[in-house]
Amino acid sequence: MSSPRLLVLFGSQTGTAEDVSERLGREARRRRLGCRVQALDSYPVVNLINEPLVIFVCATTGQGDPPDNMKNFWRFLFRKHLPSTSLCQMDFAVLGLGDSAYAKFNFVAKKLHRRLLQLGATALLPVCLGDDQHELGPDAAVDPWLHSLWEKVLGLHPGPLRLGVIPPGVPLPSKFTLQFLQEAPTGSEEQRVARTDPQSPPSELQPFLAHMVTNQRVTGPSHFQDVRLIEFDISGSGISFAAGDVVLIQPQNAASHVQQFCQLLGLDPEWCFTLRPREPDVSCPTRLPQPCSVRHLVSQHLDIAGVPRRSFFEQLACLSPSELERDKLLELSSAAGQEELSQYCSRPRRTTLEVLCDFPCTAAAIPPDYLLDLIPVIRPRAFSIASSLLAHPSRLQILVAVVQYQTRLKEPRRGLCSSWLASLDPGQGPVQVPLWVRPGSLTFPETPDTPVIMVGPGTGVAPFRAAIQERVAQGQAGNFLFFGCRWRDQDFYWEAEWKELEKRGCLTLVTAFSREQEQKVYVQHRLRELGPLLWELLDRRGAYFYLAGNAKYMPAGVSEALTSVFQEEGGLSGPDAAAYLARLQRALRLQTETWA
Repeated sequence: MSSPRLLVLFGSQTGTAEDVSERLGREARRRRLGCRVQALDSYPVVNLINEPLVIFVCATTGQGDPPDNMKNFWRFLFRKHLPSTSLCQMDFAVLGLGDSAYAKFNFVAKKLHRRLLQLGATALLPVCLGDDQHELGPDAAVDPWLHSLWEKVLGLHPGPLRLGVIPPGVPLPSKFTLQFLQEAPTGSEEQRVARTDPQSPPSELQPFLAHMVTNQRVTGPSHFQDVRLIEFDISGSGISFAAGDVVLIQPQNAASHVQQFCQLLGLDPEWCFTLRPREPDVSCPTRLPQPCSVRHLVSQHLDIAGVPRRSFFEQLACLSPSELERDKLLELSSAAGQEELSQYCSRPRRTTLEVLCDFPCTAAAIPPDYLLDLIPVIRPRAFSIASSLLAHPSRLQILVAVVQYQTRLKEPRRGLCSSWLASLDPGQGPVQVPLWVRPGSLTFPETPDTPVIMVGPGTGVAPFRAAIQERVAQGQAGNFLFFGCRWRDQDFYWEAEWKELEKRGCLTLVTAFSREQEQKVYVQHRLRELGPLLWELLDRRGAYFYLAGNAKYMPAGVSEALTSVFQEEGGLSGPDAAAYLARLQRALRLQTETWA
């Protein structure tokens, strides 16, 4: 009897769930099991009733939300009228990836596990709860869980007799082959991936190439951080957006890094190739033009500036001709070597390119066919839109903090997208940036007399500028903005704009400049000081409360300030104040958008 094909379905936001799913696929193939790996929203969910063996790998994002590439699946699966025997022929397991620093730790995985049981499916194992906060990361939970999973799966569905497991050091076939062309094709890659359907709104598969109009530093020259206000012309794009929406931007690797990578691997950037999948159910990456140059592949597709995951070292070891380098790579990819891998790679944020420089014999021997197996795709970066079409027609503005910091490595660490954007100068000639828009997590009330309290320290103020511009253009009053930064003369974004709106009676502005006095003052201190006003707005006038900014300390400080106000001004007990806060969240009258 032939073994059933294993199906691995993933919902991934940052790429970790996809990486774990690909690992599952490789481990299945080493055990001679057929396996498909797919994003949840690319899989026809109605076919689940015919699947005997499915592993779900899913991350939890934001406030317990499913990742973008599983939202359609999620809506379908939670339809109320699905029969309780819908999936009675399916064996399944759920592997969750989350962060225990958040209240709704692995919420999506737990809820999916319960729902699959409700629909009649049989769980092979309890849900796996991978945790980013563990010193060894999610693998601390994933490794033992996978060991148990394969015991269960092979117990139910033994592989072919006489064929053992393919050992870890033996390379599996690559997913794709690169067939190099004798002559370069005519036309640019940009033309081959440009939008072919101007009627459909821009998307990740068909981004809009927006002209950058301005790229202006808005922090003072002596300020420690470079923050940019960048404006794009979106005329003719069909893009529309509302306050709270986000723009996604597809960044590129630095030209110097592309050149260094090609030299290490012995690749000519001008070579052109076509991509062919080895398996019939594997499709080529949709964002890659056909034919494609090596330069385009490395500059716009392969994330050589990202920090490589454990799977990179595992696969690299299989391809290494150097015994010394191979032994080290195997050590770093082993379960026992995870602390060393963390010290070498994760903590200092060493990039894929830097790792390849440390393993030069291995890098020079990598067959081009394996590039897409080894190195993940560059992911788009999301930015809160900082302008309204009502105030700036045909324009889209973002506020970008250029990421740069030092680790124990000599070279400073730089954010790929923010550094790339900062390097672009529309004053030197036309600059185009691939982008598209999607709804954000913040939604604002449409009723004209509902007050809105917005707390946006630092670049967290960006979505609130869009909201204030939109509300003022629509004649909506009751706009209260709490803004915090370090210094009034260094990082007070849009100071003149806020002051003008204050003069017109369209805005109440409350500021906290943390470094301008001996005791640091933050937005949460201002909220406490204005407790009577807050209670009046929230309890008597039905105000909505919004918070955006860094996730590290500020959200907890603001929650504590609100709870304190509810107790002092509303006369509530501690538990009642916490329940009041929870009611505001459930009614969407308290919304947050935070990032690490």
